[in-house]
This record gives sequence, structure tokens and C-alpha cells, in this order.
Amino acid sequence: MREKLVLIGNGMAGVRTLEELLKLAPEKYDITVFGEEPYGNYNRIMLSPVLAGEKTIDEIMINDLQWYQDNNITLLSGKKVTTIDRLNRVVIADDGTTEKYDRLLLATGSRPFMLPIAGADLPGVISFRDIADVDTMLETAKTHKKAVVIGGGLLGLEAANGLMIQGMDVSVVHISDVLMNQQLDKPASDLMLDELRGKGLKFLMEHQTEAIIGRDRVEKLRFKDGSEIEADLVVMAVGIRPNIELASSAGIHCDRGIVVDDTMQTFDPRIYAVGECVQHRSQTFGLVAPLFEQAKVCSNHLAQMGIARYISSVTSTKLKVTGIDLFSAGDFLGDDDTEDLVFKDAARKVYKKLVIKENQLVGAVLYGDTVDGAWYFQLMRDGTDISDIRENMLFGQHHLGDSGHGPSNSVDGLADDAEICGCNGVCKGDIVQAISKHGLFTLDEVKAHTKASASCGSCTGLVEQILASTLGSDFNDTPSKKPLCACTDLSHAEVKAAIIDKSLKTIPDLMSALEWKTADGCHSCRPALNYYMLSSWPNEYQDDPQSRFINERVHANIQKDGTYSVVPRIWGGVTNPRELRAIADISEKYNVPTVKITGGQRIDLLGIKKEDLPKMWADLSEAGFVSGHAYGKSLRTVKTCVGSEWCRFGTQDSTGLGIKAEKMTWGSWTPHKFKIAVSGCPRNCAEATIKDFGIVCVDSGYELHVGGNGGIKVRATDFLTKVATEEEALEYCAAFMQLYREEAHYLERTAPWIERVGLKHVTSAVVDDELNRKRLAERFHDSQKNAQVDPWAEQAAKYKENYIPIKQVV
Repeated sequence: MREKLVLIGNGMAGVRTLEELLKLAPEKYDITVFGEEPYGNYNRIMLSPVLAGEKTIDEIMINDLQWYQDNNITLLSGKKVTTIDRLNRVVIADDGTTEKYDRLLLATGSRPFMLPIAGADLPGVISFRDIADVDTMLETAKTHKKAVVIGGGLLGLEAANGLMIQGMDVSVVHISDVLMNQQLDKPASDLMLDELRGKGLKFLMEHQTEAIIGRDRVEKLRFKDGSEIEADLVVMAVGIRPNIELASSAGIHCDRGIVVDDTMQTFDPRIYAVGECVQHRSQTFGLVAPLFEQAKVCSNHLAQMGIARYISSVTSTKLKVTGIDLFSAGDFLGDDDTEDLVFKDAARKVYKKLVIKENQLVGAVLYGDTVDGAWYFQLMRDGTDISDIRENMLFGQHHLGDSGHGPSNSVDGLADDAEICGCNGVCKGDIVQAISKHGLFTLDEVKAHTKASASCGSCTGLVEQILASTLGSDFNDTPSKKPLCACTDLSHAEVKAAIIDKSLKTIPDLMSALEWKTADGCHSCRPALNYYMLSSWPNEYQDDPQSRFINERVHANIQKDGTYSVVPRIWGGVTNPRELRAIADISEKYNVPTVKITGGQRIDLLGIKKEDLPKMWADLSEAGFVSGHAYGKSLRTVKTCVGSEWCRFGTQDSTGLGIKAEKMTWGSWTPHKFKIAVSGCPRNCAEATIKDFGIVCVDSGYELHVGGNGGIKVRATDFLTKVATEEEALEYCAAFMQLYREEAHYLERTAPWIERVGLKHVTSAVVDDELNRKRLAERFHDSQKNAQVDPWAEQAAKYKENYIPIKQVV
């Protein structure tokens, strides 16, 4: 029998909870929604563009009235709930409407704070909180000219800008000497003041309003210092307070907000609360991202899945205020125990301040150039040791070798038909329209709706800029915990920990123990779970071929015409006439249309029919070849130069060492593809300094480098250490690979993994702690005992009776 769920509050947090609930348990509840306003669910953040005349009310609707009908939800709009009868489980509205509930969800939001001063109740004195306030401002602007906005925060500046666009003479009154003092420090505020004054706004800083004066409506304001200013309209934007009156009157425990636990449950187990009305672990909320995280957790428990927890964390704020880009996060003011890194270019109107404490980034404020905000926030959230990047981090991620960042605000000048995502052919206009039409707020939502940034990721910075520009307000796309996939609310780290802690050794056992939302998982989680099982229990877990991507299942790379590419392993790039003759004979036998030398010193046979793969594997195996694993999340290549044996510059036998490294590491499954290179001298012909693990030979030994990437986002390696012998180099290689295999998320290359955990973490585990290094290397070699079995030979053995050996053909 369906239960009855009543939602009080038709705002963004409450309705997002319903959206998430409908995904998890669409048949569990009959749902009724009470909303005070006579509208569907709209994007409150977009009220500023409505005031500025850039959007209409219809354009900021997230869920119109039809959505409620389509989902069998009863919407009682224009009705204010005044009573909650917890004993009889009934809510009563101001017009007498009653509704019984089995579960009650409170999403009453917040109330604008109105200064308790004389004249605050005069006509013409309003807040800036809902559509009615916007309508009042627009009507007033038609007949009056002088507006005063009390409050120099985000809402106040947005209201001031909108009213100025509507033709009013606008003055902003702020009690502090710092504009947006919750997001900016003094230098950034001074830049903003100069820029906004240049646009025509007036400011009265460090002014405290004493009274609002008028007869039939507001006429002027008087300040504590006795000065006065004329006003036809006063907009109070001095903050918000959680709306707890209804909950408090019903006896629900409240403090500054409605107190909830980690499941978003109040002290009454039948009543939940989300959004700006709640207080969680002494914290209240005003940004969109944490409210939507709360919605996901609450829906999980309303669906009685019971596995999600809300843990609030440091949040970032990325804003566009009157056309100016801002970003702030953490403790951007600092104290006596912190130090500041500061960049200021007043002519370009760019300011950056990073606050450092104990070699970690703890706060940031960016003005004018916010393209690296998400990266700074990631460093902050992960607690990354920034010692190694401190010198250059103020200049942005691209300065560290990670390309893909364009100039700040570069999307603002682009036409709607400008292509943003080349991989999927998505234009700027497609993204803007999806954000507005579907009420998108995060990068993940844009990916899901448009596919932009869902492939190579090089356009992520541009997509984030479009989000910030289009929303014009809070933009935070770095939630405190990102789920592994849509089948679970657990992160990669939580799943990996559960595998060990609960001794889960099969995928069905894991899905049962962790209450997976889908019976068999999806294309995202199955390969990840298979890898985590394999890396956690290398000698016990039975690899599941059906949980691998197509290339790994068929041991070849599928091509765009449906044929396959086969790459035999060429140890260190060294071959001989016998091997070359065998490849030539096999290529002729199977009519291979293209034979190519790859960039990784291998020979690629392209255009193979699927039905010929097992027979070709058999021929290659008979000729002594093993799989090159060009298709796998595994060791791909070990690139070498000719080294000291032939080159007059070579200092060591790089070819021989490369072959040893390849024979040690081949067949090893890793979170993502893994490449090694050995260069025989510092001229670095093998490009060792853009590989996952690179060895550069020098006169006195071997320099070891890690975390390089030569793909779309080129990243030079970090120097790990220097060793004297080949044996040491191989031990460090095995230890580094094992640390990466045990700690990285599935599909995370070594470069972003090192940026996430910090190079110091890697050096502590691999370089500084000799015992730990040897243990890591030992675990790597132990796992290789079962890994170094050629998949081609295994598969080909099944077809021995069905093919003619190559020696009988030639």
C-alpha cells in the first residue's frame, strides 16, 4: 500500500528531493506539495536576470504545473501551512485545507531579515526574495527614480544592478568597508567598488541606517551620523534567517534552524527537513550545492534505502555579480597562523589571494580571473600538500603543465553556435538552453543532458564558465562526496574501503552488502568494481570478463569500421628478423590492410575481422609473441632509446633496462593505462618525462620521474628521486605502480592522482620509507604471479583444432 508523503515548501531543495525520490521509489508514495506562491517550482537564483529584463518568469521555471501532473503529484499552490498536528499526523493550511501524512518533509526555506528600525513597514520598503518582490521593483521603476539598497552583499548588488538597468538612480548602503564581506577581502572589494562605480552605481560605505522616513510611503533614509538620502524605493538585502516558525510551533526541536541528523531526519522520526531551513551539526546553509546534496540523502532515506549520510564540508562560491567573476572558498581572510600568496593587476582588474597553512591551501579569493577556482578548491578539499607547487600555483593549473584552460571569461564573447565540446559536437547555445530549460546547476548535470565535457574533459573549464555566466549566482560543482556512479551514493574510496573491511570477494556480495540501487550495476560501476576486487584480492578473486570494456573482452582495440587492431608486445621496442618475418606472414594470411609502427615502438596490425582474432592470436602465440595489452587498463608500453650500446651520448643501457622493466610489469592491471619510458641520457629521446613512470639515465645512475601525461592535457613528470642501480630503479617502479594501483580511483591516471594526493604523499610512501617501499614492491610482484598469463594464448588454445598453423601456409 502506498504511503502518504507531504512536502511543505515548493522551493528548489524540497522539489529536488522529490525528483531524486521519484528516481529511487516512484511507486512508494502519494505526494502532496504545499506552496505559498501561486507558481510551480522556479529557480530562485535566476530572479536577478528577471529583474534586469534578461529573462522572463517562464524561462526560470524548473518544474511547471504539467510536471506535477505527469508525476501524479498534487500541488496545492497559494496555500500556507499554519499547523502541524504531529499526534494525528495532519497538516492544516491557512484556508482550512487539511492533509494527512505518513512522512512529512519540511522545506520551508528562509525569510529575509528586515532591519528592526522605524519605518521598515512603510510601503515601498521590500526585500528581494521572490517573484512578488521582483514585480514590485519593476512596477516601481516605471514611475519612480530613486532607489536605495541596504546591504552590499550578493543579493544587494544584484538588486542594485537590476534596478539601475531599469533606469533608476541607485545607491547602495553598506555597514562595512568591504563589499560582499562574506566572499571578498578588502583589496578585492576595492577593485569591485571602482568597477561598479564606473558602471553608475553609488555607494555609501560604513553607513548604518537609523530610520526610514515617510508618510504614505518611503521618502528618505536617515543614518546614525545624522545624514539623510532621498528614496522612492528601499530594498533590504541584509541577510536571511531559517524559516523555523512552523516547525517550532509544532514542537519540533529547533535552534537557529530545524535541527536534523546525518539522514536529514528531525527529532520526530516521521519528519524530515532539507534546505535553508535546516541546521546540521551547528551549520546553516545558503548555497545551492549543499542543498542538493541534502536532497539526495533525504530521498535515499525516504525510499527506505538507508545507506546515505550528509556530511557537510567546506564549500566554494563561484559567482558572476553584475558581470564580474568572483570565487571564494574556505578561510580566505587568514589569521596569525597563516600566510598569503597574493597577485594583483589593477589595470586588468585581476586579484588572487591564496591562504596557506602548514603547507596546505585553506582559503582562496579570486576576482576577475576565476578559471582555476575549481582546481584550488580541489586542493583545499583534499588537503593536498602544496610544497612542490607553491612557487607556481598562484599563476594557475596551466602553469604546472595542465593545459585546457582558456582565458578567464572567454565564453562571454562567443556566439551561440560556437563549438564548446568537439568530441560530442555541442555548441554554447545548446548548453545555455539546457541550463535554463532543465534547471541545471552542476557540471555533472550538464554532462548528463548535453554530453559536453563527458568525453575527453578538455572543455570542462569552458563549460564551468558557461554555468557561472548563465546562472549569474552561486555555482559550486565540487560536492563534498562524488558517488562512484548513479547506482550508489558511495564514493570510490568508500567502496574500496568496504571491500576490505567487509571482506567482499564477489560483485554480487558487494552489491548486496552495500545495497546497490540496480540489480546488476551499470557500464560505469561494473568495470570499476571488477578492478577493485582484482586489486584487493589478486590471488582469490576470479576476474569477470563481462565486467570489462569491449576492448578488454576481445583483447583487441575496436576500430570505427567495426574491425579490430592487434598489437603484439615488442619488448623494449627491440625485435629481430624472425619476429618481423612472422608478423609479415601473419599479416598476409589474414589480409591485414594496414601495418603501422606506433608511437610506442610497437607494430600495429589494423583492420582485423572479429572472427579472425582467435586464429591470429594462436599464430602470434606460436611465433613467440604475447599480447601488447594495447586495449587494456594496464601496462601499455615501455619506450626506450638505443642507449649506451649504440648512441655516443648514452650513459646507461636504457634498452636493456626498459626490457627488464617491461618483463616485470607486463600484464599488470591498473586503474588506467600506464606507460613507462627509459631514456639513455638527459637528451630524453624516449620522452621519459611525460610518462607515468620515467627513467632518465645519467652518468651517476638513474633519475626517476612520475605522473607525466602526453595526451590531451600534457603534464611533465614530477621528479621522484635518484638511484644508483638498475635493481633500485626496478624496485621503485614496482612500489610506485603498486601504490597507484591500491590508492587511485578507477579510470584515474597517475597525473590527476598525484595532483589529488600530493607528491609528498607519494615520496613519503615510496622514497622516505624504505620498509614500506619494499612491502609495496613485494605486493606488486606477488600479484604478478597470476597476472602474467597471456590472454591471447589462453583464448587461442580453445581454437587450436580450427586453424591451420602459419608454418603450413608459408
